[in-house]
Amino acid sequence: MSTLYLIRHAESEANKERILASRLPFPLTEDGKADADLIACELKEKIKIDRIISSPLIRALETAESFEAVYGLQKKTDDRIIEQDLGIYKGMTYDEVKKQPAYEADPEKRWNWVPEGNGESYSMIGDRIISFFKDLENINTNENILIVTHAVAFRLIRAVLENTLPQYPKHFPNNGEIWKVNFTKVGDVHNIESIFLGNSKDFVHNP
Repeated sequence: MSTLYLIRHAESEANKERILASRLPFPLTEDGKADADLIACELKEKIKIDRIISSPLIRALETAESFEAVYGLQKKTDDRIIEQDLGIYKGMTYDEVKKQPAYEADPEKRWNWVPEGNGESYSMIGDRIISFFKDLENINTNENILIVTHAVAFRLIRAVLENTLPQYPKHFPNNGEIWKVNFTKVGDVHNIESIFLGNSKDFVHNP
C-alpha cells in the first residue's frame, strides 16, 4: 500500500489575519515559510518521500517548495485538492462573515449548502476528493507520497479516508500538521496518525 503524508499548508497571511482565504492568492507568512522549511528538514530525517502532490494555490505551493528543496523532487499540482470556493464570502474575515444572513455558520450543516456567487458545497468537494483518491489506488504501492492541501479539503479528506460521508469532522488540523495514512482504497476505513513537526502544534486554526 502507498503511505500518504498529508500536510495542511503552513501559516498563511490569511490565517494570521483571520480571513477566509478560499481560493484567493494569500502567500505564507515569514513564520509560515520558516516553519515549512523546518518541517521539511525534520521529516527528511524520518522518512523518504517519493513524490509531492500539491494544491495549485500559492500558500500550498510555497509549502511544497520547502519539501522540493529538501528532497530534490519536483511537485505536481492537482486541482481536486484545492480549497473550497466560498463564492461571495471569500476574503471576508471570520467576524465579518458571521454577520452575513445567508452564510451557514454551522460547519456540520454544509453538506448541501452552496455559498452564493457560484460557491462550492461540501458535497461537491467530496466528489473531487473521492476522484483524487481513486486515482491514488493505482499508484506504486511502495511509494511515500506527500500531499499539500487546505483546511476544508482536509475535513472532507478525513471523511473519505474514514468512510463516513456524508458525515465529516468539525475540526481542522493545525497549519503544518501532517496526517500519516497507509492508504489502500476508497471505501476502506483508514487509521490516521497526526505528526507534529516544526512549530505545527502552535499554529492552531482560528475559528
